[in-house]
Amino acid sequence: MGMNLDEVSARLTEVVGERHVLTRVSELLVYSSDGLPGYRKQPTLAVFPGTRDETIAVVRILAEAKLPFVPRGAGTGLSGGALADGVVLLGLHRLKNIISIDVENRRAKVEPGVVNLKLNRTVAPKGLMYAPDPSSEAACTIGGNIAENAGGPHCLKNGVTLNHILALTVILPSGEIVELGAEEGERDGYDLRGAFIGSEGCFGIALDITVRLIPRPQVIRTMLCDFTTVDAAARVTSAIVASGVIPAALEFLDGPMIRVVESSIYAAGYPKDAEAVLLVELDGLQEGVDADLETVRRLALDGGARNVKVARDEVERLRLWQGRKKAFGAMGRLSPHLVVQDAVIPRSRLAEILGRIEGIRQKYGVIVCNVFHAGDGNLHPNIPYNADDPEESERVHLAMKEIMQACVSVGGSITGEHGVGLDKMGYMDLIFDPVSLAAMCDLRDAFDPERRANPAKVIPTHRCREWMAAPSARASAKAVQA
Repeated sequence: MGMNLDEVSARLTEVVGERHVLTRVSELLVYSSDGLPGYRKQPTLAVFPGTRDETIAVVRILAEAKLPFVPRGAGTGLSGGALADGVVLLGLHRLKNIISIDVENRRAKVEPGVVNLKLNRTVAPKGLMYAPDPSSEAACTIGGNIAENAGGPHCLKNGVTLNHILALTVILPSGEIVELGAEEGERDGYDLRGAFIGSEGCFGIALDITVRLIPRPQVIRTMLCDFTTVDAAARVTSAIVASGVIPAALEFLDGPMIRVVESSIYAAGYPKDAEAVLLVELDGLQEGVDADLETVRRLALDGGARNVKVARDEVERLRLWQGRKKAFGAMGRLSPHLVVQDAVIPRSRLAEILGRIEGIRQKYGVIVCNVFHAGDGNLHPNIPYNADDPEESERVHLAMKEIMQACVSVGGSITGEHGVGLDKMGYMDLIFDPVSLAAMCDLRDAFDPERRANPAKVIPTHRCREWMAAPSARASAKAVQA
């Protein structure tokens, strides 16, 4: 006979201590949402191990009790992926040690609760950096980055999390410990490290992580280009990339978002009358950066920019970035809830899709503010709303659905860096056929046959149920493609 919840709670308390096991509703309420407050799901119990050994013991107790659990880092995610709906929440934020730094080989070993910004501040005096920089870098954790394969403004040049993780020690939901990847060279066989990164907590928990560090650039130049039309800014985006210049970052804010930011405590000096701004950052060696800056300046002015402003010093540079990195936070002034999407489209279709988003905004009478990674076409349309108003919530839901359909229709994808979680499960059918979804179910089952880790996330639940329902399911799915 299995353990009941009280027995599990007692066992967990023996491992982590009474302070780190929560069962009261009032205590659990704070963990009922993530960075996307429109979703609220309350765990039945929360446990917070503080060491690697405690984490192993906790996972094995949950395996023995056959209880589902949801791993959670800092809770900054934007897909509802770290919400525990009536199951155990396993928080990892206490695992925050930087275990080692190897300057010669440019790598560090960290625990999953290490915050991005802390790691970067630690290695900066050594002339190194950890490249992925989500806008939540002051709070988000390396473990959470791995779950979502997080990117950030500078992923255009430096790549996403996948490109900067060398190896992981992982505890599977069964309690078994496995090594994925390699600190030196490549392991033979399938890239299970790559499969784990971006698995959104469905495959297990990383106990320690070896990250790749890169040299800090010699020179960084940041420029702000402002435009009277969205179309002009979109065209200049394509022109910059086509020129052969590879910016470290190429960010886009539209007029509504500019005015939200400039009316907040995060005001960055963006011109309030602009309909779009491009924030362009170049880095590298002095001579190359100077040449690229002049190329970008010329392309921007020839493409219709009213003004091109180059940050004079680090203070001004950080102020320009403040407006971009705090844009989501600035949206909180407009309403209590926010929907943020994460579609990816071909850069060449930016102007078209932004025009279609404006039409959808007018159709449903909602507010849409756009801020996104223009260099790789990763859109982040933001819609503020009141989730307690059913009629408004329905309009927002329909508007977001049409925006996602529009992005997919031009060859786009439903997510670039925020993950699927709860928020985008309903869109998976837009881009994946039954055979592909079934293959994902099979891959998940290889790591977690009982499907206890982050249940009912990522893959539409009905797809996995259909796959398990009958031996003929595979044949039926393939027949759909015939």
